[in-house]
Amino acid sequence: MSSASSTTSGAAKPSSTRAKPANKWEQAADWTDGRLGIYSLAKANLRKIFPDHWSFMLGEICLYTFIIIILTGVYLTLFFKPSMGEVIYDGSYVPLKGLPMSEAYASTVDISFEVRGGLLVRQIHHWAALVFVAAMLVHMMRVFFTGAFRKPREINWVFGFLLLILGMFDGFFGYSLPDDLLSGTGIRFMEGAILAVPLVGTYIQMFLFGGEFPGTDIVPRFFTIHVLLIPGIMLGLLVAHLILVFYHKHTQWAGPGKTEKNVVGMPLMPVYMAKAGGFFFLVFGLIAVISAIATINPVWSVGPYRADQVSTDAQPDWYMGFSEGLIRLMPGWEIGLWGHTLNLGVLVPLAIFPLVLVSIAVYPFIEGWITGDKREHHILDRPRNAPVRTALGAAWISLYLILLVAGGNDLFATHLHLSINSVTYAVRVGFFVVPVVVFIITKRWCLGLQRRDKDKVLHGRETGVIKRLPHGEFIEVHAQLPQQDLHKLTAHEQVQPVELPAATDENGVARKAGVLTRTRAKLSRGFYGEGSQIPKPTAEEHHEITSGHGHH
Repeated sequence: MSSASSTTSGAAKPSSTRAKPANKWEQAADWTDGRLGIYSLAKANLRKIFPDHWSFMLGEICLYTFIIIILTGVYLTLFFKPSMGEVIYDGSYVPLKGLPMSEAYASTVDISFEVRGGLLVRQIHHWAALVFVAAMLVHMMRVFFTGAFRKPREINWVFGFLLLILGMFDGFFGYSLPDDLLSGTGIRFMEGAILAVPLVGTYIQMFLFGGEFPGTDIVPRFFTIHVLLIPGIMLGLLVAHLILVFYHKHTQWAGPGKTEKNVVGMPLMPVYMAKAGGFFFLVFGLIAVISAIATINPVWSVGPYRADQVSTDAQPDWYMGFSEGLIRLMPGWEIGLWGHTLNLGVLVPLAIFPLVLVSIAVYPFIEGWITGDKREHHILDRPRNAPVRTALGAAWISLYLILLVAGGNDLFATHLHLSINSVTYAVRVGFFVVPVVVFIITKRWCLGLQRRDKDKVLHGRETGVIKRLPHGEFIEVHAQLPQQDLHKLTAHEQVQPVELPAATDENGVARKAGVLTRTRAKLSRGFYGEGSQIPKPTAEEHHEITSGHGHH
């Protein structure tokens, strides 16, 4: 027993089959992998397949501009002084010499004229913020119109919506920091909106400003929110968004070989990463070129903020223009209740603003409830195949544009030599009329495109070749579509509207449908009933026509 034990303990350990590291870098990689498991994680994810389509790059632009904003923002924080303490300017910009101003404004002017590369970095930071919000908006429009928000991606839609809203508000806080006359006017506008909130408006104003307007705390507080709070939340949402994209796999357009259970495309490494890296530098370079040749937010031209002055041509960045449009659109109505004045001219738009935003956030859940569809969807819809959804999106865009016009009614009046009252009344009418007209036109347009697709499938494409039949009739010869085109035009599903339950059950007992059930059935008929989609051609119809019966 002891001998066997001795033999076992004295036996040589088998040598490892793993090759020794070739160099120090490989040795460091092995050491790291042994503690973090990076190799197995990378092996599982770096070969993940991503489909290739130009519209998917919109999301990449959002990511790259966010990175640019962070990089340039870090540089700017090294020189910006978020203080409202008053100083006398004695910098290199002569027109401002000797003027009293806040340290925030003075440091912004110094960044622009005295810090090496400061003005270019400021310009890149501001332009990247504008492009970020624009790319987010267009990216969400792509997701909306193609139905990419359906199960299992409803939560990711909410994450994207929150990123868009946080980006808009962080942009507002950012261009409020220089404390110039333009940004100060915007802050005053915000203060007026807060004060219009009944009961709690004055308390919110005191907590935010630390006293009467403009106070001494608003810029330091905005600075903390702008550089720490909102970017931190956005970074967390962005990571969660990308994790869900990896977990759920990417959506793809319909095509041969593409199903709800696979993804056809290129691997993340090395092809997709190489393209993505090049695209990042392309986006960065383009924004840098724009920033170098197109001046934005020249704070030195309007001077420091003073409470007794206002910039007459004050306009917010485009993505916040619709909020000002709501205010300018609303008549200046006021009512008195219990000795208090309610400013409806500001309160009503302030109530509409979050309702519009919330409706966008919850839309995937509303459509899912209307359809009752519990399946996962990884194939995108062509917008024409969802006429009501596409029409709703187009109507929302038209409303957004109407509000932008309302927010700049003074500029339209002066540049087009019109009465500002005429412009205001026109946009008030357009607020109610234009979205309805756009909805009707877009829906009919989509139905027309569906009819054209059906005609292509059944009759083929026009060749321009004219043929005379034996009995003297002239016809144009049509050529059959390739199989991939036939698949593209017929791969979409056609959702059937939800039907109300039978009036009586199997025992003959009357069964009354509730309000929600009837509402759901009515909405479902509006979305997918007769007049809201064109039946796609069946295999029998295609066979009958292509076999010679009625096919030219």
